[in-house]
Amino acid sequence: MSPGSGAGRAAPATDGSAGSAGSGTASVPDGTGASPTSRATGTATGGAATGASTGGGTTAASGTRCHTSELTASVGGNDPGAGQENFPIVLTNTSGRTCTVRGYPGAAFVDASGTQLGPDPQREPGTTATTVTLGPGRSAWAGLTFSSPDISGARTATPAWLVVTPPDEKDSLKVAWKGGPVPVSGNSSAVRLNVFSAGTGA
Repeated sequence: MSPGSGAGRAAPATDGSAGSAGSGTASVPDGTGASPTSRATGTATGGAATGASTGGGTTAASGTRCHTSELTASVGGNDPGAGQENFPIVLTNTSGRTCTVRGYPGAAFVDASGTQLGPDPQREPGTTATTVTLGPGRSAWAGLTFSSPDISGARTATPAWLVVTPPDEKDSLKVAWKGGPVPVSGNSSAVRLNVFSAGTGA
């Protein structure tokens, strides 16, 4: 999506296949960052969620896919390195049942009016999705990475929100973005996503 176009929601992914990780739609005037029919069922502020997932790679017998209404989202602190900015996107199971997540999140940076900033993030190639089983209160994380704009020279903008869509879901969650400017165009402006792993990425 080109800069300045609206972000309805970030489209999800379910496996390790390549392709776009987010798909925005028309700008939303109420500033929620999600369309009226797919508005976030929960809102989380920045800061890593607590808790560690109970294992990964297998599905619990009683578990099924985690739905957006059963999750909260947060963004952990930056772990920079080798010219890269690295943030964990954390989903925490707030329901009373065990459920699972698998694959890539959908994600999009938006401004205060809900308009998407920059193109859709790209899926990191060469990563293998595993099923992460989340008991109540447990978390899974996926990496969000981009080249430091100070090094890449990319044009930047500072988002108000990161819109996150859990794998295989249509409804999104909004997280207040505290990570500063992000690249939106120019050289090395790509933002990349990794698949979910157990824990919080801390």
